[in-house]
Amino acid sequence: MGVKLPRSTQPYIKVKGKQKYLYRAVDSLGNTIDFLLCAKRDARSAERFFRKTLNATHTPTPRVVNVDKNAAYPPAVDHLKTNEQLPKTTQLRQVKYLNNQVEPDHRFIKRLTKPGLGFGSFNTARQTLQGMEAMNMIRKGQVQGIDKANVRAQIEFVSQIFGVAQ
Repeated sequence: MGVKLPRSTQPYIKVKGKQKYLYRAVDSLGNTIDFLLCAKRDARSAERFFRKTLNATHTPTPRVVNVDKNAAYPPAVDHLKTNEQLPKTTQLRQVKYLNNQVEPDHRFIKRLTKPGLGFGSFNTARQTLQGMEAMNMIRKGQVQGIDKANVRAQIEFVSQIFGVAQ
């Protein structure tokens, strides 16, 4: 028995005036599993994202994967099943309303990136988005020992990481 319903989708991020794609995986509880910034939205990028997510030590094997209706996902999932990186019993669902749980999670990233003019380089975008995602994970209570509602503990945790006195 695997994890229920990892969801995957991607908002667009502007880098040097061109749209790049932030693939994100969120579990059925709304916790961020993994994310990856890619230049293209094709089967190869989708497969790379799935492989990265599945190879993470904290990721259990999914029994269902919900994605949007992009044509890149079925070939990527089929290739992963052929290479036995994903169980053959894993079901791919491309149903729009099932992916609604991911959309509110995107708002956090969109809210921070939309007002700006985009990023100057792909590397800057990747590093900045990693920081934003990490802070969002702390805010959502995904750090062991720090409760979602305990803002003071979150502030102390971030202060310890960066060595900032309070």
